[in-house]
Amino acid sequence: MTASPPPLHAPPPPPFRDPELPLDQRVNDLLSRLTTGERIALLHQFTPGVERLGIAPFRTGQEALHGVAWMGPATVFPQAVGLGATWNDDLVRRIGEAVSTEARTMRAGDDRVGLNLWAPTVNLLRHPLWGRNEEGYSEDPRLTSAIAVAYTRGLRGDHPHYWRTAPVLKHWLAHNNETLRDTSSSSVRPRVLHEYDLRAFRAAVEAGAVAGVMPAYNLVNGRPNHVSPYLREQLRTWTDHDLLVCSDAGAPSNLVDSEKYFDTHEEATAAALAAGVDSFTDHGTDASVITGRVQRAMKGGLLTESDIDTAVRRHLSVRFGLGEFDPGQGPYADPATYAFDTPAHRELAQEAAEQAVVLLKNDGLLPLREDTSIAVVGLLADECKTDWYSGTLIRRSTPLDGLRERFGADRVTFTEGVDRVRLKCAAGWLRVPDPAPGSGTDGPAQDAGAALDPALLTGRTDLAPLTCGPEPSEFALVDWGGGAWTLRAPDGRYLSVADDGFVRASADQPGGWVVQETFALVDHGDGYLIEHTGTGGYVSVAADGVRVADEPELFTVEFPERGEDAVARAAAQADVVIVVAGNDPHINGRETEDRVTLALPPHQERLWRAARAANPRTALALVSAYPYAVADAHDQLPALLWTAHGGQAAGTALARIIAGDVSPAGRLPQTWYATDADLPDLLDYDIIGSRQTYLYFDGTPLYPFGHGLGYSTFAYGDLVAAPEGELLRVAFTVTNTGPVAADEVAQLYTRAPRDAAGALALPHRQLAAHRRVHLAAGARCRVEFRLLLSELGFWDVRHDRWAVVPGAYEVLAGASSDDIRLTATVDIGGAPIAARPVRESGLTATAYDEQKGTEIVDRSRTSDDAVHAVDGGTGELLFHACDFGDGVCAVSVEVAGAGAVDLISGSTATTVTVPATGGVYDYARHTAGFTAAGVRDLRVRLRGHLRLAELTFTATADATATVDATATVTARRRETA
Repeated sequence: MTASPPPLHAPPPPPFRDPELPLDQRVNDLLSRLTTGERIALLHQFTPGVERLGIAPFRTGQEALHGVAWMGPATVFPQAVGLGATWNDDLVRRIGEAVSTEARTMRAGDDRVGLNLWAPTVNLLRHPLWGRNEEGYSEDPRLTSAIAVAYTRGLRGDHPHYWRTAPVLKHWLAHNNETLRDTSSSSVRPRVLHEYDLRAFRAAVEAGAVAGVMPAYNLVNGRPNHVSPYLREQLRTWTDHDLLVCSDAGAPSNLVDSEKYFDTHEEATAAALAAGVDSFTDHGTDASVITGRVQRAMKGGLLTESDIDTAVRRHLSVRFGLGEFDPGQGPYADPATYAFDTPAHRELAQEAAEQAVVLLKNDGLLPLREDTSIAVVGLLADECKTDWYSGTLIRRSTPLDGLRERFGADRVTFTEGVDRVRLKCAAGWLRVPDPAPGSGTDGPAQDAGAALDPALLTGRTDLAPLTCGPEPSEFALVDWGGGAWTLRAPDGRYLSVADDGFVRASADQPGGWVVQETFALVDHGDGYLIEHTGTGGYVSVAADGVRVADEPELFTVEFPERGEDAVARAAAQADVVIVVAGNDPHINGRETEDRVTLALPPHQERLWRAARAANPRTALALVSAYPYAVADAHDQLPALLWTAHGGQAAGTALARIIAGDVSPAGRLPQTWYATDADLPDLLDYDIIGSRQTYLYFDGTPLYPFGHGLGYSTFAYGDLVAAPEGELLRVAFTVTNTGPVAADEVAQLYTRAPRDAAGALALPHRQLAAHRRVHLAAGARCRVEFRLLLSELGFWDVRHDRWAVVPGAYEVLAGASSDDIRLTATVDIGGAPIAARPVRESGLTATAYDEQKGTEIVDRSRTSDDAVHAVDGGTGELLFHACDFGDGVCAVSVEVAGAGAVDLISGSTATTVTVPATGGVYDYARHTAGFTAAGVRDLRVRLRGHLRLAELTFTATADATATVDATATVTARRRETA
C-alpha cells in the first residue's frame, strides 16, 4: 500500500493560534470555540485539555517562594524574610530571573511543573508571632512592595509581550495569623486598609509584572476574602491587565463548611465568581465537585454564561501570555533559554545568603583572625534547614561546614548540645531494634521536603518499630519550645509515627503537612507521658512494638549527658565560641501554627548561657524564620548575628561573614521587640490604635527596623531636599570612612507635620526609599531619590480620599529607622484638612479616628462595612473635628440588631434605643433629637448586639417631630458625659 498524498493546501490555523493578531481577538476566538462545559472546566485549578482544539491540560499554582518548590531538586535561595533583609531590589530581581528560568527548564522535562507561580507573599510582617513570618518580606509596605516588584519582574521576564512565568501575589488581604485562620476576621479600618495593607499589593500590580492574586483564608471586616469587594473596587482598578484571581486551597468550600457565610456551596461559588475569583483550588485534582457546583448555580439562576466567560477570559489571557498557543510555545520555550543549577545560580544563592546576614551587635569580637580556634555549638550548627516551600537541596552548606572550610577543620570543633537520654518504662528500656537483613536501612530516608502531597508521611514503614527491652538506646532529646520535642536515634534518624501508629526511627528530618516527628513530655508524678503531637495519642508499649495509642505508658528519663555540659567543655577549649541557635521551620512557627512567645526556646537559652559562662568570647548566631526577644544575650554577649534560613549556601555565607571576607550589610526588615509585653494581640490588625510596627510603636525595641551593623563605618552628608512639581527630589552623599570595602544600606524616611494633622495619629516616621550601595574604603557616592509628593500623604477618613497635609515635612536620611544622620525640612503646600462636613454628608461609622471595644463587620454580604461592639458589650468610637455648621437638632442612625447608641458631644448627650430589627443585615433608621453647632468632637457609644452603619444629622426646625417613640433623649453637662 502507498500512503495518501498530503493535501495540497493545509487549512490555516485558527485565529487564536496566530501570534500576529491582538490578544483580545485571539482570546475571543478561542472562547467562541469552547462549549459551556469546557469553559466551566477551566475554572478549576486542574483544567483538562481540549483534544479537538489541540489544547493541553493546565494547572494553576506552582510554589516558588525562594526557588521552585515541591518538584524535586532546585536551587534553594534564602527564605523570603531573608530576601527582605538584603534590602537589595536588583539582587532579588536576579533571583526571580533564576527561579523562573529553572521553572521553565524543569517543565521541559516534567509537565507537572507549572508556570503559574504562586509567589511572592506580600503579606506585611505586622506581628512577629505569625507562623508564616518566613514567607513575607517586611513589616513596611514600601520595602515589601519594592522587593515584590523586583521578584515579580524577574519571574515575568523582560519580553514586552510574553511571560517567562506568571506570578501570583499571596495572600489578599490583611492576613497575619494561623490561629483560626479560616474563621477569624481582621478588623481593618479605612486608614489601615489604604495606608498599609493595600499599599504592599498595589505597587507590585501597577508595575505590570503580576499575573494574578490569591485571596487569603481569613475574613476582613467580617467578610471572607474570597468574596471581597476590594477585588473589584481596588485590585482591578490598578491595571488594565486581566488579573487571574486564584483561590487558596480549600477556601471555596470554607465559605460554607467552616465560615458558614453561605448556606449552600452553589450560592458560595456564585458569590466568589461574582466577586472576582477566577480559578478554584479545591478538592485536589478532582474538578467535578467545583464544576458541579457551577453548573447547579447556573441552573438555579445564580450565575450566567457571561459570569463564566469573564473568568475564563482571565484564565486564557495568562496562558496566551505564557506563549502556550503560539507556534513553538513562545520565545521562552526556546531550549537556548534553559538553565538549571548553573554556576551562576550557585553564585547567586551564595551572594543572596551573604547579603541576608544581619550583624545585630559587635563589640569587636568579629571578624575573627585566621589563627582563631573556634567551638561551633548549638542545635543548628550542623544543619541546613529547608521549609515547607523549599525545593529539594541539590547541595547544602551548614555553619559547621562553612567554618571548617574557611578556617580549617583542625581549628574548628563541634558540639551539638543535645540532651542525651535513656527512656525506661515498666517493660524495660526504649530501644531501636537492630536492622533486619534486607530492610533497606542503609538507603536514604524519605526526604519530607520532596513530597508533592502534604498528606504523605515522613516515616519509613520498612523499618521495625521501636521496642522495649533490657538494653537501652541513647536518644538525642531537643526542646524546640512551645511544647514541641524531638527524639533522635543513635544513627541520626528522628523518631516518627507512620499511618499504622508504630514509632520508628525513620525520618531524616521533621517535616510534612502534619509533622509526625514531634512529641510532648508531659510531667506525670514519678515520670513522663510522651504525647505524640501529630495524632494526639500517647507512646505506649505493645507486644508487637512501640506505638501511639490512647492508653499512655509512664516513662522515666535518665540523662547520661546534658547539652549545656557538653557545650561548656567545648567552649572552654576554644578561643571563640559560635553558638548557632534558632528554629526548625517545620516545628512551631510555621503554616497552620503561630508562635506563642518571642523567647528563645529554653534548651537553646541554656546553651548560650553555658557557652558564655565557660568562655566570654561567645557570639550568638540566630538562624531563624522570625525575630526573637534576646535582651539578656544582647546584654551579656559581645556579638550577635541573625539570618533567615539561607538556602543551599547558608553555611558558607555565614562563615565568610564571620571571617571578614564580606562585611555584613543585611538590615532588619521588621522590628525586634525586647519582650512579649511589647506586642499587641495577634488578631488586632489596627496598627494605628494598638501602636504596632516601627511606624507607631511607642516603646524602645531591642533592635529597630532597618538596623544592621558592619565592619566599616559610613558618613552621611550634603542632604538636599526640594519639591520639583509633583515630585520631591532628595540627594545626599554616603562615604565609606572605614578600613574595608563594604555595603551600606542608605535609608530615607519622612515625617509629616504634626501641627497641620491636628489630632490625627500619624507615623513616627515612614520609609520613603532605600538603596544598597557598595563602596571601597574611602570611596563616596551620591544617592538620589525622586519621590511622588502624594506618597507623603495619608487616607483622610473625614473626606474618604487620599490627602497630603500642607506644612513642614522632615526628610530623614540614615542607617536605620533609629539611626538618623541627616535631617532637612521641606515645605509642602496645599489645602489644609477641613473638618468633617457631617451636617451635609453625615458620618460613616467606620470613618472613626479612635475606637475602643469595637470591630468592623460586613454591612452586607457583598459590600460596605459597619461597626459593632465586641461580643455585644459596650464599644466607643471617637470622631474628631465634626462640623455641625450653624446647628443640627436631630440625628438618625442606620443600624441592624438591637441595643442602644449614645452620642456625646460637649455638654449634649443623646441615647437612641434600638429595638430588634431582625437579622444582622436587616437595617432600619432610628431618629432622636440632638443639638450641636460648630466644630467639635463626637463620641458614639454602642451598647448591645447591634451594627451601626451611618449617622445623618438634620438641621430643619421640625426634625424632632420624626423622633421615634423608642428614642430616649437626655442632656448632661460636659463633666458628667
